[in-house]
Order: sequence, then structure tokens, then C-alpha cells
Amino acid sequence: MQYNAPLRDLQFVMHEVLDSEAHYQQIPAYSHVEADIVDSYLETAGSFAQNELSPLNMSGDAEGCRFEDGQVFTPKGFKEAYKQYCELGFTALTSEEEFGGQNMPTSLNSAVSEIIGTANWSFAMYPGLSEGAIATLEHHGTEEQKNRYLPNLVSGEWSGVMCLTEPQCGSDLGLVRTKAEPQGDGSYKINGTKIWISAGEHDMTDNIIHIVLARLPDAPMGTKGLSLFIVPKFMVNNDGSLGERNAVSCGSIEHKMGIKASATCVMNYDGATGFLIGPENKGLNCMFTFMNVARIGTAIQGVTASEYAFQGALAFAKDRLAMRALGGAKFPDKPADPIIVHPAVRDMLLTTKAFAEGGRALIIYMSQFADIVAQQGDSNMDADTVKYADQMLSLLTPIGKAFLTETGFESSKHGVQVLGGSGFCVEYGMEQNIRDTTISCIYEGTTQIQSLDLLGRKVLGSQGKLLANFSKVIHKFCESHKDDDSMGQFVRPLAKLNKEWGELTSRIGMQATQDPENVGAAAVDYMYYSGYVTLAYLWARMAAVAQQHINNGSDDAFYKAKLKTAQFYFAKLLPRTKVHVARIDSGSEVLMDMDVEEFVF
Repeated sequence: MQYNAPLRDLQFVMHEVLDSEAHYQQIPAYSHVEADIVDSYLETAGSFAQNELSPLNMSGDAEGCRFEDGQVFTPKGFKEAYKQYCELGFTALTSEEEFGGQNMPTSLNSAVSEIIGTANWSFAMYPGLSEGAIATLEHHGTEEQKNRYLPNLVSGEWSGVMCLTEPQCGSDLGLVRTKAEPQGDGSYKINGTKIWISAGEHDMTDNIIHIVLARLPDAPMGTKGLSLFIVPKFMVNNDGSLGERNAVSCGSIEHKMGIKASATCVMNYDGATGFLIGPENKGLNCMFTFMNVARIGTAIQGVTASEYAFQGALAFAKDRLAMRALGGAKFPDKPADPIIVHPAVRDMLLTTKAFAEGGRALIIYMSQFADIVAQQGDSNMDADTVKYADQMLSLLTPIGKAFLTETGFESSKHGVQVLGGSGFCVEYGMEQNIRDTTISCIYEGTTQIQSLDLLGRKVLGSQGKLLANFSKVIHKFCESHKDDDSMGQFVRPLAKLNKEWGELTSRIGMQATQDPENVGAAAVDYMYYSGYVTLAYLWARMAAVAQQHINNGSDDAFYKAKLKTAQFYFAKLLPRTKVHVARIDSGSEVLMDMDVEEFVF
């Protein structure tokens, strides 16, 4: 499938709905970012994605990565595409100017990342992981560490990677066993094995900087005893040149269901030299800088899956002929009608469209808060503004990561279904989309982990404060449009659900006082409910803009389609919240009543 970047919709979200230019003007570091600059980056990314990355998507999947004698070789064309990506400056987009970066906002980077990722998600993972390593060094590295590693990471000459998971532990990082032995000269010897390390080894850069979680000899057990270390593939000399090979090796690469052009490695650290980054035993705190970047990135993958499915399914549905419309022939000059006339097909197409465009708005909305949080410590920023943005981002990140990846997976399924038997075959790209997307619901914290984080830590843990912040935003929007008859179809149900969201949260809190298991039982349904309401708010905002253009006499089909998609979302997707409420209210008893021994086959 040939991907086409949705530039018009990205510009609509960034300029017309979320007014990015005004947003940037309020942040001193980004006050130079005007609409034409944003458009220039989006157009450049779109051209690169369409002409260079999209053609490599299916071939990269078919070829996969090759592992030989400890070396990983990426598919044909990837090295050349990566070099061009670096030359276009995308590796340096959000980094500090001091180290060669362009000091651009996260929200612009998120839009560019969606374009790159939809064209070729496996490719996008390599520079995407470097972004997290750069952010970690910028926030927690010493000046010496920054000067040694950041220039080449920012330029893309080197890449970075996050190393958390081990054979005995996935999400429970308290079980990490990798050891770090101090050497007396400020360095440490790192011993251990990490698994599922995306981009842990590859042939696209001269050096790979591993950010590794490990445990000091006297560290307490659990997550409170983890420290963070910089472990380069090649040692870096004082003059910035590469030295000897470090004791870091790739033991194998995984044979995976999808993202086959992205190397997922088993990494062995056999007395490798590492350097502490951040305070001792505070590694997980530092790692959250990396993980939060990664979680927004993973949420973007959910949007890319929906967009890819929509584009592929739409093109097929307009061309494929099958049967006649129930109301009579729509194209009597043809032997049968295109399948796009059938309600069942339209339901799937509109679902993928609603999730793609609604998810896109959520990504940019979240990322605008990330723009502000990135400036914490800047004396020119109001501390309360930064604190509020951090609270909003804390609430929205697990919603975005879990809800958008799950709806992206649903969309990828619809993409296969619309194409029927063709969707099951490799030539059309839909089966690759569903394989590539499956992992997004798992890595950077599974849907279930994100749901527990949302309900347990963010909502109940803040005694409802984080939710109240967002509820006020929705309430204010509804109040501002309550006298607009054309918006009643959106505002009335949104206001009702916003009120119910608070009531539902209170009920879960009460249930939890009787039995803590009720939180776990409710968490996933609560995440889905939260996601549907969050997207409803953003769809209502998009509908308001489109309606205003229509009221002003615009006959632009884009605005009409936007309004009709909003109507579809509210009529056909938002009612799903009722099922999630019923499941939440059923409690945990039916889940927990069965003894372990009764799980038999």
C-alpha cells in the first residue's frame, strides 16, 4: 500500500482546533515557531515518508533483520533512508541547540513522528528510541556526560536505546538482577542480560548508547534499589572519537509476529563499562523521562495503525465490486456496486476514520502539555502553569497509550475485514498492519498495566484531583457552547458523560474500600470509558470548528466530512461507554470467586 500523509488533517488539528501558534507564543523557548514553520516540517516529513519510507515498509517486513556472528543487519534500503532522515534534521528536532538540536516542541515532533511511523513503523522505532535516550541525558546527565554523548546522538551519527526487561521480569522491574560493580575510578562493571531490546544492535550508526537499569551491590531490593547507567557499545575517548569495543554483545534477535524490520535483541553485558546517570538507587525515577517519551510514541503507533487501515481499506472499498445496495443499484452502469455503499463496510471505514482523526487530536493535545512540562526549571515559565500541565499529562498519558493502541488494533482488524480475502494476503499490507500493531498494546506497559496506572495511581491516588482538572476543561467547553443549537448533539451527551465519569469514579472508590480487588477488576473498563469520553471532547471541539466554517458559508467537503464523522462517533462509538459502566458496576466477585485449582481444562 502506498501511504499518503494526511497533511490537511494535521494542519486542521494543529492550527484550527488546538491553535498551536498561540500555544507556542506562550512558551518563551518556542515563541519562534509559527504556522508556516510547522507546515514546512510536515510537508518535508510527508514527502520523505511517501517517497522513501513507504516503499520500504513491505519489503522490510518480508526481508526482516539478519543476525550473523553477533551482528545485526537491517533490511535493504534502511541505512540509506536513515542517512537521509538525519540529513533532513529530524533526529535533532526537539533537542537543545547547545548540542546541535533545533529546540522544536514535542507537539511538532509528535506530528512528524505520526507521518514517519505510518509510512514505516519498524523504521521509526530506531530514531524514536534515540529520542528517549537524548531526553534522559538532557534531564539527568552531568555536563561531562552531555558533552560526551549528546552531539553525536542529536546528529543521528549514534543512536540510543532503553534497556529494562530481563528474562525473569517484564513490567515488574523490581525483579531486575543486572549488577553494577563500582570500580573506584567513577566507572562500573555491568553484568547481566536484557531481553526484548528494540534497536539494541544494528548497522545504521557507528555507536549505540545503552541506557541500562542495574542494581548496585548494597542496593535495597525492589524498584527502590535500581540505578541507571550509560553503557556505550564503543567506548568514547575524551576527544569524542570512538575507542575500544565495550563488553556489550547481542546474543540473538527475536523471531516475532510483526515489526520484523526492527531488531529486537537479547543483549548481554559481560563486565561492560558503564557510568552512573542520576543519583544512586533513583534509576527508575530517571528512566521515567525515557518511558514517558516512549509511551507517547507508542500511543502514536495506535494512531498510525488506524490511519494506515483507513487509507488502505478506503481505496479498496471504492474499487471493489460486490452485490447491489439493499436500496437499489447505486452504480447501475457497473456489474455490481462498490462495497463502500454497504452499511457494514461504511461502519468499519468510519470507525477507523474516527479513531485515526480523534486519536491524532489526542496526541497533539497531550503533546502540547508535554511542550510545557519540557520547560520546567525555566525561570521564564510560570510554575503553576508547568505543574498543571504535568498533572494533565499524567492523566492523559495512560489513556493515550492504552486507548489509542487498543483502538488502533481494532482498526487494523477492520482493515483486514474490509479487504476480505485480500486483506489476509501480504500484497495489500493490511495483514502486516495487524501484525505490527499487536505489540503496541504490550510494550511500554500493557493495556492492563496502563489501566491500573490510570485508575489506581493517577485518579484514585490523587483523590480525584487529576480527573477534576480535565473534567473542568470539558465542563467549560460544554458551557461555552450550550446555547449553540447546532452543537447540542455533541454538547449534551458530552456534559452528561463528564458528570457520569466523576460519579463512576466515586463508586469505584467506594467499592475499593470494601475490596481492593475491585480496582483491578474495573481498571480496563475504566480506561476504555475514559478514552471514549476524552475522544468525545476532542471530536466535539473539531465539530465546533467545522460547524463554524459551514455556518460561514464554506462548502469545503473537508469540513462537512469532519462534522459527519463527529456525528458518527457520537452515535455509534460513544454508546460503548454503557457496556463499560455495566461491567464496572458488576464488581470483582465473578472474577475472583474461582479458586486457582478450579482453572482446569
